[in-house]
Amino acid sequence: MDNFDEKRPQLWLNTAHFVNDIYTGMLNPIMPFVAMKLGITMAIATIVLSLSHICASLLQPIFGFFADNMRKRVFIFWGLLTTALFISLAPSVTHLVPLIVFVILGSLGSSLFHPQALGFVMKFSKSENISKNMGIFMGFGTLGFALGPIVSSGITQFLGLEKMPFLAILGVSVACLMFAFVPKTSHISANKSRKDFFKTFKTILSNRKLNLLNVIAMLKTLVTTSSCILLPFLWKDMGYNPFYIGFALFAFNFAGGIGSFISRKFEMRVGTENVFYFSMILTFPMMILFMLMYKTHPTIALITFILMGLIQWMAVPVTMVMAQSVLPEYKSIIGGFINGFSWGVVAIAMTVIGFIAQAKGIIPVLLVVSAIPAVLSYPIVKKLFTL
Repeated sequence: MDNFDEKRPQLWLNTAHFVNDIYTGMLNPIMPFVAMKLGITMAIATIVLSLSHICASLLQPIFGFFADNMRKRVFIFWGLLTTALFISLAPSVTHLVPLIVFVILGSLGSSLFHPQALGFVMKFSKSENISKNMGIFMGFGTLGFALGPIVSSGITQFLGLEKMPFLAILGVSVACLMFAFVPKTSHISANKSRKDFFKTFKTILSNRKLNLLNVIAMLKTLVTTSSCILLPFLWKDMGYNPFYIGFALFAFNFAGGIGSFISRKFEMRVGTENVFYFSMILTFPMMILFMLMYKTHPTIALITFILMGLIQWMAVPVTMVMAQSVLPEYKSIIGGFINGFSWGVVAIAMTVIGFIAQAKGIIPVLLVVSAIPAVLSYPIVKKLFTL
C-alpha cells in the first residue's frame, strides 16, 4: 500500500463526488418554482425534498455493507449515472407522480455512490494522508453541492425548467471516465473475508462512540437541511428571483466546502473537541442575527448565512475520520451512517417540520432548529471524549 500511487484514484473520486453532488444540490433552490408550476403547497414540496434526502441517505449504510464486501466499483459507476439521469429529468415534469418517481430514483443513485466512494478514499490513501484526503473529498462534494443551486437556478431563470434534462450529459460522461481511471481494489490490500450482515450492524450500532458521532452528524445536518429547504420559500415569498436564491445556497455550500478544506488545519490549531463546540454552538447566535437582519439589511443577512455554512461544515471531515477510525474494517458502512443515515433521519423529521413552518413561520422554526445543537453540544461532545 505504501508504494501505491494515491493521486490518480483520489483525483477521479474527488471529481466524481463533485459532479454527483452538483445534482444533489440542484433541487432545493428551484423547488418553489416547480411547486408553483405543479400547483402544490410548500408542505407537499418539502415532503418531496425530504423523500430526496431520505432515499439519498437512509440506505447508505446498507449499500456500504455490500460495498465493503465487494472488490468491484459498480456502486460508484451506476450511482453517479443514475443520479445524473433522473435528477436532471425531475424538474421538467408536469405532474407530481413522475416528479416523485424521478426524485426517488435519482436520490437512490446518490445513496449508491457515497458509501463506496468514502470507503475508496481510505483504501486509496496512505495512512499519513487519510485525514487530508478525506477533507479534500468532503470539500469537493460540498463544492459540488454548492454549485448545484447556481446551475439549476440559472437554467430555470434564463432557459426554463424544461431544459434541465440536458444536464445529464455531464454526469454520464464523468461516470464513464471514472470507471476507466479509478483502479480496481485488487491493486491494493483488502480484507477478503466476507462480513455477516446482522453481526456487522449489531457491532456498529452497539458502539457508543459511533452512536454519539451519529447524533452529532444528525444535529448538524438538521440545521443545514432545514435552512436549505425552507429559506428558498422565504426568499421566493419576498420576491427574489430563482438566480438570487440559487446564488445564496451556492455561497452557503461553497463556504461549507472551504470549511471542509481547512478543517484539518483548524483541528490541529484548536484541537478536535473544540472543532465540535465551535461548529455546533456558533450557528445559533448567527441564526438570531439572520432573523434580525433579513428584512431590513438583506446583505448582512446573506453574509451571515454564508458564514453559517463555513462553520457548519468545518466539523464534517473530523466527524467522518473519527467515526471510520473507530471500526476501520467497516469504513464504507460507517461512511454510510455518518454521511447518509444522519441525513435520512433528518429528512424524515423535515416532513413534519415543513408543515410546522407553513403554520408557524419559517424563521421561528429555524431559530428552534439552530438552538438544539447549541444546547446539546456540551453533554454530547464531553461524553464522546471521555469514552
